[in-house]
Amino acid sequence: MKEFASILLQCSLFRDVTEEELATLLPCLNAQIVARDKGAYLFMEGDAARHMGVVLSGRVQVLQEDYRGDRHIVSAVHPGQLFGEAFALAQLPALPVSILCEESSTVMLLDAHRLTTTCTAACVHHQRIIRNLLHATAEKNLHLHRKLSILSQRTTREKLLAYLSDQAKLHQSRTFTIPFDRQALADYLGVERSALSAEIGKLRDLGVLESTKSLFKLL
Repeated sequence: MKEFASILLQCSLFRDVTEEELATLLPCLNAQIVARDKGAYLFMEGDAARHMGVVLSGRVQVLQEDYRGDRHIVSAVHPGQLFGEAFALAQLPALPVSILCEESSTVMLLDAHRLTTTCTAACVHHQRIIRNLLHATAEKNLHLHRKLSILSQRTTREKLLAYLSDQAKLHQSRTFTIPFDRQALADYLGVERSALSAEIGKLRDLGVLESTKSLFKLL
């Protein structure tokens, strides 16, 4: 696990934790490394919600699927980012979402119960990550609030522009790369891919934006 220490220390869960403390913490949290190919599921909706994870390499998506197989992407998770913590902490009997590997990915799974229960040694760094977890959960709630604001827009164009404006603020630049291809962006915004592509083309013609694949520039 030492080879992934630099990635883990970038995760908000391990903020202010040293590499030496991390080596002590991971066995305490029953950490396990899992690798999956592109398109494979780490967890399916209905699986037990016992773990949270950190992406070590690749990229995973948290998504919901309806009975027709249509997908709605809740979030995209990159190396160093946490996923599944809200469901595990809520002690749900089953996951309401699926976790899909958008690329070949390696993740570290952590036992949620062992994370939130102070170990017998009552180690200071264990208490620190509990505080970090509360902070990370608050940050995730802010992200979901921003997404709700985007999805509350009435039209495909309004949703797209709200999302791109939000990304420009996050990147502090009018030029930025989003974590989605066209289909994934459509799934994230809850719109049809054809309608999304048409709106991007129209906005490009109107001089509102420039785009090449996942790279956008607001004009």
